Amino acid sequence: MYSFRFYLKLAGAAALATASAAVAAQDAIKIGELNSYKTQPAFLEPYKKGMELAVEQINAAGGVNGKPLELIVRDDNSNPGDAVRAAEELLTRDKVDVLTGTFLSHIGLAVTDYAKHKKQFFLASEPLTDKIVWADGNRYTYRLRNSTYMQVAMLIPAAVKMNKKRWAIVYPNYEYGQSAVATFKTLLKQAQPDVEFVAEQATPLGKIDAGNVVQALADARPEAMFNVLFATDLAKFVRAGTQRNFLKDLPVVSMLTGEPEYLDPLGAEAPVGWVVTGYPWYAIDTPEHNAFLKAYQERYDDYPRLGTIVGYNAILSLAAGIGKAGSTETEALIQAFKGLEVDTPFGRIKYRGIDHQSTMGAYVGTVAVKDGKGIMTDFTYVDGASVQPTDDQVRQWRTAPAD
Repeated sequence: MYSFRFYLKLAGAAALATASAAVAAQDAIKIGELNSYKTQPAFLEPYKKGMELAVEQINAAGGVNGKPLELIVRDDNSNPGDAVRAAEELLTRDKVDVLTGTFLSHIGLAVTDYAKHKKQFFLASEPLTDKIVWADGNRYTYRLRNSTYMQVAMLIPAAVKMNKKRWAIVYPNYEYGQSAVATFKTLLKQAQPDVEFVAEQATPLGKIDAGNVVQALADARPEAMFNVLFATDLAKFVRAGTQRNFLKDLPVVSMLTGEPEYLDPLGAEAPVGWVVTGYPWYAIDTPEHNAFLKAYQERYDDYPRLGTIVGYNAILSLAAGIGKAGSTETEALIQAFKGLEVDTPFGRIKYRGIDHQSTMGAYVGTVAVKDGKGIMTDFTYVDGASVQPTDDQVRQWRTAPAD
C-alpha cells in the first residue's frame, strides 16, 4: 500500500522551497487534465484548487520517483468532440504522461473511448455514469468517484424506509441522469416490489422550465420523489416547488444536493428534510480530514467543496499509481492500479481490479437550515465498497475484460 499521509504534514516555507527546488531539476511527470471549467465552475474551480494543493504537497515532499508533478489543464467546452481534441493536444503537443479529468458523463465516455483507441491510461476523476466501468469500460480507464449505481444504492435504504408507493422522478436528460434513474427504478423495485413511478420529468441540462416541470409532477400526486437535478437547475426547481407548495411535506431522496457546490447557493431556501448525498466538510471530525481541511484553508483562505476532494484525490491516486508502477508507461499503470490503495481525506480507498472502480464513498444525511444556510445533519459516511455490485454482476455488465 502506497501512503501519502505525510504530504499533509508540511514543513515551513523555507523547507518547502528547498524541497521543491531539488525536484524541479528533474524531468517532470506531466499530468494532462481536461474538464468543463467554463460551464461547471461551481464544482470545477474548487476541483482545480484541490489538484493544485496535492501537486504542491507532493512536490514539496520530494515528488514521485524523484520527479516533480506538473499539471497541464485544458477546457473541453462540455463538448465530446472538443474533449477528444483536447486530449489529443495534451498527448501530442504537451507530451503529457497520463490523462485525467472530465465532469459530465457523456464527456467522460468520449474520453474513455479515446483512451481505448489510443491505448492511453486515463483516470476518469468525476463523471458518474456506470458505463465508464461497465458497458463501455476498457482496460485503459479507471474511475475515481463513486458511480451513479453506488450513489443511488446509498439512498435506497432511506427511500425504502419512507414506505411510499407512488414515486415521482426528475432528472437532467443526459447520460448521468438517465443512468441514475434506471438504477433507482431497478433497486427500489427490488426492495419494494409494489412501488409505482407515476411521474417522470427529464429536463434539458441547464435549461429547466421549472414551473412547468413542478406542475407536471404535482398533477400526478406522488407520495415521494427522487431528484437528480443539480446546479442552477436544482435551485430553480426548489424555488418553483416551494412557491407552489409542491415540496411541502413531500419525502425526497436526492443525489448530490448535499454538496456545498449546490447546497450553499440555496441558502435559506434549502429543501429541509431531503435525504441527500453530499459533503458536510464543516462537521467531519477525522484525523485525515482535519489535516486536509487545515492545509486547504491555510492555502486558499476558503473552505473545500466536494470538487476539492475529487481533484485532490485524483492527484493522490495518480501519484500513488505512478509510484507503485515505478513508471508512467500505460501497461505498468494498468497493473499498478489493480488493487491500489490510497489514503485520502475520506479515508483509505481501493481501486478494484474487476471493473477499475474505486471505493471512494460519500456522506448521506438530511438537509436542514441553520443561520440561513443549508447544512447536512444526521449524516454518515457510506464506504463505496459497501454499495458496489457483486463480482458476478459486474461480469454480466462489463462487456470488455478489465485485464
